[in-house]
Amino acid sequence: MNKHFEDTKYYVKRAGETAKKGLSEELEPLQERIQNLRDEEEEPEPGRVEKLREDLKELQGRAEGEAKEALGEARDRLDKVRNREQPAE
Repeated sequence: MNKHFEDTKYYVKRAGETAKKGLSEELEPLQERIQNLRDEEEEPEPGRVEKLREDLKELQGRAEGEAKEALGEARDRLDKVRNREQPAE
């Protein structure tokens, strides 16, 4: 390759690297500002979160009630089975 082309290739590469560094320095304050704005965001719709908590508590209460009911029915069945197996006195 011609010496002039080699020199040109070197200087173009160096100019690109310098431009990249310059852009990074210029954009750094903007990047920091964007990051600060992202950090300051509030939680989305606090009312929505509370509604979900209420729904979960309601579901938990239903599940506990159904579990207690199922246990009661199981105990009743067990008692009936035990009473059938015991000889009459």
